[in-house]
Amino acid sequence: MTCHIPRLLLAAPASGSGKTTLTCALLRVLERRGLAPCAFKCGPDYIDPMFHRSVLGLPSRNLDLFFSTPNEVRRSLALGSQGRGAAVIEGVMGYYDGVGGGDRASSWHLAQVTQTPTILVAEPKGSALTLAAALQGLARFRQPSQVAGVLLNGTTPAMAARLSRDIQRETGLPVLGCLPRLADCSIPSRHLGLYTPGEIQDLGARVDRLADALEQYADVDGLLALARSAPDLEVPEEPKEPDEPAGVLAVAWDAAFCFYYQENLELLERCGLKIVKFSPLTDRKLPDGTCGVYLGGGYPELYARQLSENASMRTALKKAAQSDLPILAECGGFLYLQQSLEDPEGRPWPMVGILEGRGYPTGRLQRFGYVTLHPREDSTYLRSGESLAAHEFHRWDCTQNGASCLAQKPESEKHWDCIVWKGNLLAGFPHLYLPSRPQVARRFAGACRRWKERL
Repeated sequence: MTCHIPRLLLAAPASGSGKTTLTCALLRVLERRGLAPCAFKCGPDYIDPMFHRSVLGLPSRNLDLFFSTPNEVRRSLALGSQGRGAAVIEGVMGYYDGVGGGDRASSWHLAQVTQTPTILVAEPKGSALTLAAALQGLARFRQPSQVAGVLLNGTTPAMAARLSRDIQRETGLPVLGCLPRLADCSIPSRHLGLYTPGEIQDLGARVDRLADALEQYADVDGLLALARSAPDLEVPEEPKEPDEPAGVLAVAWDAAFCFYYQENLELLERCGLKIVKFSPLTDRKLPDGTCGVYLGGGYPELYARQLSENASMRTALKKAAQSDLPILAECGGFLYLQQSLEDPEGRPWPMVGILEGRGYPTGRLQRFGYVTLHPREDSTYLRSGESLAAHEFHRWDCTQNGASCLAQKPESEKHWDCIVWKGNLLAGFPHLYLPSRPQVARRFAGACRRWKERL
């Protein structure tokens, strides 16, 4: 199958260059032009896609070459772009930064696999001609680099004009304008990255002001021309009929639990599950007809008191787990199922109590990055000899992390025990990427289907 998808990838020399801000501004500009854009994120991040979704009102997908094969990534890009006029892909870290210090799963790797023109987002930060040298190095470090142009970020229009002449003369790269620093439009950060969109009351107004500035100071027509220059994408077809209905999957979704891969949710739906969102913060019971529960990651530590005080929901989940209701719990969801969870001030609060550990802050990232999970024995969803791609990113830890799986770091000898498996419950710190082992989703849906038959 051949797909024509006008597309750009926004990358940078390093993290913190303003990729998310510029991506949101560009999405809004393209939306104003009636192009019905869509958005994607390179890598495993959850929060940046939440900003994309907030701007556009539709899901943003992760394109990750550790989790997925090149064909699977191209298929996901094509699927997410259906009916849309342009696709914007936000890069990750520095342009060539990938797994284990190499370029695998980097923004550059994704640009190569999808043949996407790349715009380098550069913040001068006190450099002038040196910036041209750095950009030239990025454009020549790998060939083909896919680098098609530069956008300057966080500088004045006057300074951008002077820098643009030097950059274009020295590198041959077109500079397509700038996005000036707007002090009242910054997006605050904290221990796991940016605040979530729901916590920024005037986010829509901020994005509008950023889009106004981008339209004024950037060559949007030039950006669109580069996007339209992207070659057609060859995508292998994969026909798959949906499975039989498996019942209601209650997905925790509120300020405390909001980290989910869109691809996980879509796979579970294809396996026959009907997703119904609920809030462990405010709801008193699970949704009617619940046959399974999915507790994703998020910030439960920031809402520990509120989660604890909602005793009705804690009781409902504990009874459900005790009756062997199928449950998947990742990271924040795993902490919620423990005996207690400490808030940022170190105060412990009672949690669901179906697991035996205590969650506590460590002040630094724990076991960060990609992992491959290898089960030590057969479980309900993952069989011995199989593997499952996952990712860890958390500053809280637990006194009992489980030992049902071995987590192996790529390109490294580092490994550790993780995952608690009890009957139909599978819980642990790793965020699972279910499409890397679709059988896990099908077995989980099968367990939900069998539960439904008991009702």
